[in-house]
Amino acid sequence: MADSYFLDTNILVYAHDSASPSKQTRAQSLISKGLADDCLVLSAQVLAEFFVVTTQKIKTPLPATKAREELDILRLARVVEIDADLVLAAIDERIKHRVSFWDGLILSAAHRAECKTLYSEDFSHHQTFRGLKIVNPFL
Repeated sequence: MADSYFLDTNILVYAHDSASPSKQTRAQSLISKGLADDCLVLSAQVLAEFFVVTTQKIKTPLPATKAREELDILRLARVVEIDADLVLAAIDERIKHRVSFWDGLILSAAHRAECKTLYSEDFSHHQTFRGLKIVNPFL
């Protein structure tokens, strides 16, 4: 089995945003490969953010029903739930690494799931957090 990897919200959004075709193709590939190989990890936070961004904030928003259908597929991945321990871990990440609370929640969820890689556009490429390597898949 391949090493698990975590996708940040921006990767899911690009998969459904036709404004950037090359990013869309790469993001779709990460999602489909991760689902096929059973190595894709998301969090409840990422799923919620995906819904809000794709239905309200992209140039051509998805209808809520379409976004809901996509979430039915995405939830086939391993989904890290948010609980009190994860919130406290996110606060610790915020304090230690000076990231936003929300980014701390992403880092903490990826760490909890024992992922080796976090694909994101929101962190520095090849940065590491407690053994978690950040990769910007669009570089």
